[in-house]
Amino acid sequence: MSDTKSGTGKFTIDGRAVAFRRGQTIMEAAAAAGVYIPHLCYQPGFAPHGSCKLCTVEVGARRVAACTTQAQEGMVVANDIPALNDDRRALTEMLFVEGNHICPACEKSGDCQLQAVGYFLGMTALRFDHFYPPRSIDMSHPDVMLDRNRCILCELCVRASRDVDGKNVFGIGGRGIHSHVIVNAASGRLGDTALALDDAAVHVCPVGAILVKREAFKVPIGKRTYDVHPIDEVALADARRRAGEGDD
Repeated sequence: MSDTKSGTGKFTIDGRAVAFRRGQTIMEAAAAAGVYIPHLCYQPGFAPHGSCKLCTVEVGARRVAACTTQAQEGMVVANDIPALNDDRRALTEMLFVEGNHICPACEKSGDCQLQAVGYFLGMTALRFDHFYPPRSIDMSHPDVMLDRNRCILCELCVRASRDVDGKNVFGIGGRGIHSHVIVNAASGRLGDTALALDDAAVHVCPVGAILVKREAFKVPIGKRTYDVHPIDEVALADARRRAGEGDD
């Protein structure tokens, strides 16, 4: 039952009762309750974006993005069901073929959320032809490299640079399959921006598009984050940690 004074309520997700506070999204309330909803473009602390569509859930007869849809009293939400997971798997496969992802040779392997989501969803093969788009690598910055081959257009670096770092280093240019990360400098080069090694934008990338130089393979493959724990365990542990710190 809802409590109008405190602004709390309950909904169900896959038959499980989940409490929420006024203003929380389905994603936030579910994570706080220990329910993992697959996602890539969402990250706590950043305004939800709703672009990757992996967090799509069913609310009654509608499909909505869990990261942008506010929880409401009495909602009946379906999340971990075959139809949704099949679509999520297809979306993940599309992200792989639309870029140039070579996991065994990528420095981000084992720490890559795209790779980890693929494992979580049971992705074993790609049903679609690879696009092999021509994408550039920017090595002009002394400490950071930008490899557009790995970019999934989640815009986390755009949001981090704009909203956290206050520098607006990154943006998105082009349309459709030609969409790509751009660098907001007259030269278009990362080395001609104010990007600093400790900027949030440097460390927020969920894949291997933004990497710190001279740190490759410091942690051996096989001992990295998602090598040790599946992504749902990592995400829910982070949600518990944030809840303990009082992060809304």
